Amino acid sequence: MKSKLLYGACLAGLLLLAGCATTEPQEHIASGGDPSAPGAASARGPQNLLRPGHASAIPDGPLKPIAAARAVSGEVASLSAPADLWERIRRGFAMPELHHPLVQDREQWYATRPDYMQRMTERSGKYLFHIVEELERRGMPTELALLPYIESAFNPQAISSAKAVGMWQFMPATGSYFDLKQNAFRDDRRDVLASTRAALDYLQKLYGMFGDWHLALAAYNWGEGSVGRAIARNQKLGLGSGYADLSMPAETRMYVPKLQAVKNIVANPEAFATELPPIGNHPYFQTVDITHDIDVALVATLAGVREEDFRALNPSFKRPVILAAGTPQILLPWDNAKVFQRNLQAHSDGQYASWTVWSVPATMSVAEAAQRAGMSERDLRSVNDIPQRMLIKAGSALMVPRLASGQDVSLHLADNGQIALTPEIVTRRTTVRAGKGETVAGIARRYALSAANVANWNGMRANAALKAGQSVVLYLPVRSAQAGSASRTSTGKRKAAAAPARRGGGAPAQRGGTPAKVKRR
Repeated sequence: MKSKLLYGACLAGLLLLAGCATTEPQEHIASGGDPSAPGAASARGPQNLLRPGHASAIPDGPLKPIAAARAVSGEVASLSAPADLWERIRRGFAMPELHHPLVQDREQWYATRPDYMQRMTERSGKYLFHIVEELERRGMPTELALLPYIESAFNPQAISSAKAVGMWQFMPATGSYFDLKQNAFRDDRRDVLASTRAALDYLQKLYGMFGDWHLALAAYNWGEGSVGRAIARNQKLGLGSGYADLSMPAETRMYVPKLQAVKNIVANPEAFATELPPIGNHPYFQTVDITHDIDVALVATLAGVREEDFRALNPSFKRPVILAAGTPQILLPWDNAKVFQRNLQAHSDGQYASWTVWSVPATMSVAEAAQRAGMSERDLRSVNDIPQRMLIKAGSALMVPRLASGQDVSLHLADNGQIALTPEIVTRRTTVRAGKGETVAGIARRYALSAANVANWNGMRANAALKAGQSVVLYLPVRSAQAGSASRTSTGKRKAAAAPARRGGGAPAQRGGTPAKVKRR
């Protein structure tokens, strides 16, 4: 009898355990239920997966795909990727909203200029996907993908009045600080990949300093030193230290409201009677490796694209040839990349590059340099952007025709080549009178000339004695209009350097060890 009772108790226990081997319905999690609540499935382990009264966790029949569920809370993301890049950007909005009258002012400004908005947003279609990818990879708010609308209207060739350049508007010193090369052949401040990397590095650095995206953006425009000092002043006076509390230049005051206005229009274009051009949620371009120097025109031909379209994706190139040592990758539209690679492999008609770089051995005129390079003076000036009445200084890196047997340009030249110019000396024939007991050498010293030149101009020996009042021909340098302009510019630059360089309502141009990121358009 006892054995029967023991057997029945064991059987009842096994049946009870079997009834527990069920799971919480999947819909509980997909519809936004709390997975940490009692009875919910736990991600920490299997101990909470079993609950009585539900179907078995092992389904009967073949497995079926999980249907995409619409997220109804912030705890669960949508399982479906948007086909529209605008929607993807909206889903990544993470910055606090700025509520300020200037936001409404900028919304009205953009909404009443539909043609401008259309051109600007259409231009951005080439670059937005890459920027959004980078932002998401770094865990940054996708509102920042809209910042080039404020900076440059998404024009990689944009140049501000303060010489800030590119989509992200980097000043020369700031670009150098973030390793953007600026030389005779390329300007990485315009490069799509390099400038985006540098801009996001800078924004992350600023957010790490201030812990607030609005302040980080103010510092991107005004400089971290200026924002830091403005915060310190307010704290000393017992005032707030948020973006809206600080006293700042007019452009910086308007900067974040502009971005908020564009964000609001992107979030709800219908409310502003604005139509955003469709941008697919897929790459527009892909990178292609190049292993030899190659002409820009040849790349465009092999890829089957117009040269202007190629330059829109590769706006950093300043010359007609791409130097592979300094730029080992180029960007091509997605569908044209394979075309280029296939045609490049089949290319056998002549060399890849018709240009190379010549390091000038001594200071010389443009005419002499052109003669040595085997090209016309006009062509040398054009391809190297050399103005009139200038000499080329020793060590300058000039773009010149390449011989069929020529080698590719070295990495050092490709990364560091510069063109240095100096005003050409213009002389005028002048007659002077010799003093009593004066010699040719004495006349030369008096006018800071070479005794040999003075002797040659007058058909005399360099140590010849002169009679009092004797006429001596000299060729003296005169200040040309070009040289005078250059001299005045240099003087102005020296005076500017003597005092703190300021722009934008008193913003210092250089701050706290890091070059300032201030620019005025």
